Amino acid sequence: MKKTLLMIMASLLLAAGAKDLRVLVMTPTPKMHCESCENKIKKNLRFEKGVVKIETNVEEQTVSVTYNAAKTNAENIQAAMKKIGYDTSVISDTPKEEKKKSGQK
Repeated sequence: MKKTLLMIMASLLLAAGAKDLRVLVMTPTPKMHCESCENKIKKNLRFEKGVVKIETNVEEQTVSVTYNAAKTNAENIQAAMKKIGYDTSVISDTPKEEKKKSGQK
């Protein structure tokens, strides 16, 4: 029962804050070389307040962070990256596009 209530509350909070989601795409320096580098970034950024999702791509040398703009900003995320040894250059910081449900007009 408690788990169900917590899941419902979490869903409502995410839905309420969905309009404030942004996606920050940046390149790290030094470059990511392996899965260990990716895991280091993901493991540490997940604790940054407001971070919702983290995606890394070694081939393209990008880190994409979906975050709640009401709770944090690009500068805070870049500072968190610097704490773990990565300087970053921002490629883009844009509002997250909501996916439209199919079948609706």
